[in-house]
Amino acid sequence: MSRRCELTGKAVMSGNNVSHANNRTRRRFLPNLNQVSLTSDALGRQVYLRITAHALRSVEHNGGIDAFLIKSSDKDLSIEARRLKRQIEKRIAAAAAA
Repeated sequence: MSRRCELTGKAVMSGNNVSHANNRTRRRFLPNLNQVSLTSDALGRQVYLRITAHALRSVEHNGGIDAFLIKSSDKDLSIEARRLKRQIEKRIAAAAAA
């Protein structure tokens, strides 16, 4: 399992530890990933995703996972999130047609 957010695409970054004597050693900056369950209103079930704390705040700010996925572009989303987005769009289109 990669250390990458499924919704925003945020991944591991690298940089330097800099000591007081200005010695530099390489280090990694890991994203704050959490396994969360989000409730999809369109699908009527919970979805489990591994996302960053920043992405979780963005989902809540946009009004839930359904609204967030519809607004977001496919290039940042993981394969699982793209599949979920297509399912939500189908359900919303079917509800609008009925």
